Amino acid sequence: MASQPPWGRSFAKAAEERGKTAPRRGGMQPPLFPGGGGTYWSGSLPWLTVIKACGRFKMTISETRRARRLDSLNPLAVTLDVPLPKKRLMPKKTFWGDQEPLSKIPFKIMRGHKHVVSSCHFCVDDTKLLSGSYDCTVKLWDAMDGSVVQDFKPSPEGPVLECSVTADSRRIVAASYDKTVKAWDLETGKLLWEISHETFIASCKFSPDGKYVVSGLDVDCGICITDAKNATTVSHIKDHHERSVMACCFDPDSQKVASVSLDRSIKIWDVTSQATLLTITKAHANAISNCCFTFSGHFLCTSSWDKTLKIWNVHTGEFRNQGACVTLMRGHEGCVSSCHFARDTSILVSGGFDRTVAIWDVGEGYRKLSLKGHNDWVMDVAISSNKKWILSASKDRTMRLWNIEDIDEIPLVMECKKTLGIKVKQCEGCDRPFSIYESDIFSETVTQCVFCRMEAKDLAEASLSSERVGSLASECSLDKEDHGH
Repeated sequence: MASQPPWGRSFAKAAEERGKTAPRRGGMQPPLFPGGGGTYWSGSLPWLTVIKACGRFKMTISETRRARRLDSLNPLAVTLDVPLPKKRLMPKKTFWGDQEPLSKIPFKIMRGHKHVVSSCHFCVDDTKLLSGSYDCTVKLWDAMDGSVVQDFKPSPEGPVLECSVTADSRRIVAASYDKTVKAWDLETGKLLWEISHETFIASCKFSPDGKYVVSGLDVDCGICITDAKNATTVSHIKDHHERSVMACCFDPDSQKVASVSLDRSIKIWDVTSQATLLTITKAHANAISNCCFTFSGHFLCTSSWDKTLKIWNVHTGEFRNQGACVTLMRGHEGCVSSCHFARDTSILVSGGFDRTVAIWDVGEGYRKLSLKGHNDWVMDVAISSNKKWILSASKDRTMRLWNIEDIDEIPLVMECKKTLGIKVKQCEGCDRPFSIYESDIFSETVTQCVFCRMEAKDLAEASLSSERVGSLASECSLDKEDHGH
């Protein structure tokens, strides 16, 4: 006789015990218990009643399908023969992204710094990017794939506040919170020299010819000009401003240094004569954060915490209240932290604490587009020499590379021009494109951009002043002759 399984015997024994105490109803022999080795079910209810009762709880077809779908999501339902749901194919993440539906500005995100990215530049014919960060590093990036090419050593011992690169992309310099300025060879990464100051350094820039480095000093409220070859001091001007210097830069001729300060003033220092050529007090309603020259050197742009940017005519070497300044407003909702001109001066780029990058039409002084995407303050901006790319550094620890090659074909920009009634003309003086309002009654007679018009006005005023001086001199000479007679 085949042996029963243990669980079969236990059920049989239990059935026999229940059979002695519980009478069978209706004289019906209960069916065999499945798997019980010939054991009968001897419960108090007939098997047919149990089947009918269970039938009352049958689910509809739709309920059954729903249960199968729910069971397929149950991690404990491993024994259910239910097909698993098909995996959704996720779109492959690309290196490019779109900013807004109406702007369609492609961009790349550069991740690699562990703290605030404070400074950024284009170099090596716009194929490489330079950045400095509060994580005490200076990095060189590949602009195409966003990878880090070089991490310059030895690293500064404090946060990097600003970095700069020579026009020929051979050397770089960085100012750090450890009161030092370091210079490296860009190609080899070798440290060339290091100088220490007694105070914090807020800014540092190479001159366009690569001969000098100017540093903006915090506590000294001054600037220091250093020979970039042997790291010797050329000039150290203390108390140049009444408060800390925020930023400084050379003009295109490498002969003048512009500096801006918390005291809201602008100063221009002449390297050769060792004298201040121009002072503009109360240039803004709040601290001035940054400054940059146009490629011609005739105009200087300043950005401020008063939410505005101003373009100053510094070509004549003197400040005039009339016709000397163009104010760019309603571009940022907060303090403006940085500014940078395109090589042809047709557009200006600015970054702000409102997390945006503003692109300005310089000729008519309106904002063409606002680039949004950073999660924190935009600390610095740069524009490529071919005017196709914008680079922005942010407090969110990233940089963004924006492609603005087709900016004039973007629906948002076209709609803005249409709303303002703007058309583009070519300047007869400098051949630069400039915008003008179609509704202006003088639109047909205006043939020069705002820069050429400002220069012409200044020359006319200067000529008028000289004529007045000449006439006064002649009158004086006539008076002398009359008195002599």
